[in-house]
Amino acid sequence: MRICTRLCGLALFTLPLWFGSCHHGTDQSIPVLSPDQSMKKMELEEGFSIKLVASEPLISTPVCMTFDDSGRIWVVEMSDYHPIKEDTTQQYPLGKVVILEDKDEDGVMDTRKLFLDSLVMPRAICLVDGGVLVGTPPNLWYITTDHDRPGQRTLVDSAYTVSNNPEGQTNGLMRSIDNWVYSAGFGSSKRYRKINGHWVTQKTFLRGQWGITQDNEGHLFYNNNSQNLLGDYFLPGVTGGNLYQKRVAGFNQKIIQDNRVYPAGPTPGVNRGYREGILDSTQRLVSFTAACGPLVYRGGIFPGGYAGNAFVCEPAANLIKRNILSRQGVKITGEQAYQGKEFLRSLDKRFRPVSLYDGPDGALYLVDMYRGVIQDALSITDYLKDYSLTHGLNTPLNCGRIYKIFPQNATLHRVNIPDDPAQLVALLRSHNGWVRDRAQERIVDRQYRQLIPAIRQLLTGSGDPVTRIHALWTLQGLDALRQSDLVALLSHPGEPLRPQALTALVGLWNKETYPDYLPAVRQLLSERDSLLAPYVAYAVNGLFPVSAQTAEQLWGELLKKYPDNAYVADAIISGIQDKEAQFTTRFRGDSLFHKHLARVIANKAKIERAKNLASLKDKYPDGYAVYTGTCQTCHGADGNGIEFVAPPLNGSDWVAGDKHTLIAIVLYGLSGPVQVNHKWYKKPQVTGEMPGFGNNKFSDRTLAEIVSFIRQSWNNTADPVDSADIAQVRKAYPGREQSFSMEELKGASGN
Repeated sequence: MRICTRLCGLALFTLPLWFGSCHHGTDQSIPVLSPDQSMKKMELEEGFSIKLVASEPLISTPVCMTFDDSGRIWVVEMSDYHPIKEDTTQQYPLGKVVILEDKDEDGVMDTRKLFLDSLVMPRAICLVDGGVLVGTPPNLWYITTDHDRPGQRTLVDSAYTVSNNPEGQTNGLMRSIDNWVYSAGFGSSKRYRKINGHWVTQKTFLRGQWGITQDNEGHLFYNNNSQNLLGDYFLPGVTGGNLYQKRVAGFNQKIIQDNRVYPAGPTPGVNRGYREGILDSTQRLVSFTAACGPLVYRGGIFPGGYAGNAFVCEPAANLIKRNILSRQGVKITGEQAYQGKEFLRSLDKRFRPVSLYDGPDGALYLVDMYRGVIQDALSITDYLKDYSLTHGLNTPLNCGRIYKIFPQNATLHRVNIPDDPAQLVALLRSHNGWVRDRAQERIVDRQYRQLIPAIRQLLTGSGDPVTRIHALWTLQGLDALRQSDLVALLSHPGEPLRPQALTALVGLWNKETYPDYLPAVRQLLSERDSLLAPYVAYAVNGLFPVSAQTAEQLWGELLKKYPDNAYVADAIISGIQDKEAQFTTRFRGDSLFHKHLARVIANKAKIERAKNLASLKDKYPDGYAVYTGTCQTCHGADGNGIEFVAPPLNGSDWVAGDKHTLIAIVLYGLSGPVQVNHKWYKKPQVTGEMPGFGNNKFSDRTLAEIVSFIRQSWNNTADPVDSADIAQVRKAYPGREQSFSMEELKGASGN
């Protein structure tokens, strides 16, 4: 990665021809509209207003943003994103990070300052400790700031994202209440935190595809392109899971079952618009196909019924959906706020909302990439490509807008985060979640230990559980949590506080202090509280390395009390990686725990039996590179598939079967439901879309290597294929553009 402190002169004169100007004419069949014209095409929930905050030429191709302590907006511009360009392999260093400021304080940004340029596909940003995290594949960088100029660079992770597919690359970089930075994307199984001046990386769960958000208690929510909203029932700090657990109950849950969308008008310009069921009789998109950028609203100025609602972008249908969340026992569920309409929808076909944020003034901020097509070139169908070219949607590529939405009767007051440490504690009680988060972050980053007594007073004296949660994690960030703090919370009758305390306890056990916590934990066990039991199990995971005997005793009590509780079973299993066989004999029985444990042991054996991919890397170097760079983001490094994304390739009857059928899938793609080893995979269980590689300028030799690598990897032992096989299948489908359905392939193969 090359990081510049100025706009490189060369880049000004070497922009590719496809990088057009953003004009506001009407010479195209689907015209580019000015921001004022575009807002007139919007239908917004009654009682709300929308206001333009920034637009071109001040910004170009925005994909995400964040606010600093002064209310300035740091915007990531992905100006090198080129969905229609034929050459999908060349990368242009056109991405930037810019700082927008509202000098005259009229609510509209009026100045632009370049912070970074010459970036390739930047996609994530987070302000931490006087510096900034920037995700630009494959790296995650931390860059200090000096009067808005980049300073020292630190490579936090050289494998932040390893995929070559922009639609699955890691993004998000959201700093949660527990002081860790979490990500979304198909490589998001790591979390980051700066501790004592050093960056620490820990394992966590894979979460979603584009965008990540949290509620007031710190539960994480996300989605993938065909799922309205996914999320976690439990707090993220409890565990990173067991490597051999494919599924951990309570994580990556489907929060909203209903994936229906209600566009304002026809939306034929979607990637699979030619397939039956994608569009209705009026040519409107039926269900999510590009869900992204979720936000649990915590701004504090929306009416009460909107607090804690989850808003989700659907750029393919030019809308933002509102969902109402609720708690049912341990489960978090929800439903769409409306039927037949949306919180915001537009007739402007170029309105492409991709990210949502709470602001320092309590408004909901919306990033509009504003372009004709945002489907990546690797996955774009010939149908959408032709539609885009016919309707002039391939240019321009450098527009972009930021809006804010707020109640019509609201008076917006932006809160700046003060430099005076003494003023920060009061902000932990703010009604605005952004303000609370930022005050906590400032205290933790600057290590304002002189504030510990005042923060502890909030923890013990405030009647507001949200304030006490922030106080708890602020103390944890200052390494100031005491045994008396946690024991008091573990005994608290309020449901939101005890899970928080148990989560904090995971990292606090040690040989000297663990006896002090045991009475409170045992008391929780005696209460037979099924809602807290999984948290107790996760907390005991942290005790296991300190006192295995005590941990096993507590786990035994949990299993006796909750033999068929999936959340308890998976919580325990998540803490015993590589000790699964020992626990089979130690905890004998026929409970749900044993069934889940047997499943994990079988999966572990399957992985250990798998072939060493190093030899295949030497044998099929191009196939290995394409799989690890593109395919594994959906199908997994182990070939066993990823939940809500794609089915397995390891042991698949499609992979091991007729080679010509597999080649057809690789060349042209596969859409719709598919049955693998007698199990059905269909939307919304998986995305239901496998792009073809036949038109992506891969040579027949490379395509043969891809197919051969898949057919011989893991537990697969099928014969390889060669370039002649690829050519033969191409010849069988002259002029083929559309992806196959399973029925077509079955018929073609005679099955």
